[in-house]
Amino acid sequence: MTDYALSDEIRAKLMKASTASVATALYKRGLRNQFIQNVHPVAWKGKNMVGQAFTLRYIPAREDRNPITVFRNADHPQRVAVETCPPGWVLVMDSRKDARAASAGSILVTRLAMRGCAGVVSDGGFRDAEGIGRLDMPAYHQRPSAPTNLTLHEALDINVPICCGDAPVFPGDVLVGDGDGVMIIPAHLADEIAEECAGMESFEEFVLEQVQDGAAVIGLYPPTTDKAQNDYAQWRKRTGR
Repeated sequence: MTDYALSDEIRAKLMKASTASVATALYKRGLRNQFIQNVHPVAWKGKNMVGQAFTLRYIPAREDRNPITVFRNADHPQRVAVETCPPGWVLVMDSRKDARAASAGSILVTRLAMRGCAGVVSDGGFRDAEGIGRLDMPAYHQRPSAPTNLTLHEALDINVPICCGDAPVFPGDVLVGDGDGVMIIPAHLADEIAEECAGMESFEEFVLEQVQDGAAVIGLYPPTTDKAQNDYAQWRKRTGR
């Protein structure tokens, strides 16, 4: 696990950042595959998910290893992950982009919420998605899972590098989720990405106001004229943003 620790200050800045801004900032650094593909909020509440990654890896189940009785095992990795994901972190699951069997259900996800976790992400699906959607804690998945096929996947490894929706996720990486989806920020870049995105969000608020007032985007977005740059500086001074 990385030694990086997400500070309250950086968390607050990322709570205001869009995944689009994060994607642009990472693209400038040559990182193009940090968006978790085909994963969506179970129920978008208008509030970002921000937290470090605690990972769980599933593999295809082998029938002799995965009767339904495996869930009675005290050391079952799925249950252990739910009980050991640190408060303020996000449980991220590599479910092989397969929603036929649930990565988790409402009871396990409720337990994560009760333990103070920041969210849960799976590139598979959740059982009891309606109940999960009623929780305040953010949850992201591909789509609801079938109520059967419980042992189609085997939960195997905890807190190892995984692939979630084609994005590489290392333990301790920082996740930012909004209404569009989830971005993965490598831990060593999290602070500078947060700082850069704070400026990007401010500028885009300015641009949106200008466009809504009838301004053309050429020269404004990006700001390639002195007028656009001066107008932005004056806007920031006036609004405090």
